[in-house]
Amino acid sequence: QVQLVESGGGLVQAGGSLRLSCAASGRTFRSAAMGWFRQAPGKERELIARSARDGSALYADSVRRRFTLSRDSAKKVVSLQMSNLKPEDTAVYYCNIPSPTNWNHGLISWGQGTQVTVSS
Repeated sequence: QVQLVESGGGLVQAGGSLRLSCAASGRTFRSAAMGWFRQAPGKERELIARSARDGSALYADSVRRRFTLSRDSAKKVVSLQMSNLKPEDTAVYYCNIPSPTNWNHGLISWGQGTQVTVSS
């Protein structure tokens, strides 16, 4: 019912910035619950940003102070502003609604993700 389409990835130099966008459609979509995940080659997919019940954003230690989660509920678009990118940020980035029972799982079928590559 809900389809996720990530965009905005690309090749950037260390210290650069990118803004990723997540567009979703479907009658069951709730933009307020959308978070961001990433998966590096040979690594497990990890949750890096999500929203708490009070509306504040929570971030993994690896991206805190560098990444910012935002959303436009009316347009059903969720963004991830990434600054001061590092080579270790290289991964495929996905959006999804984190499962409350397992933060590493999503409640919606995964999209294809968008590749972010940070050169040194």
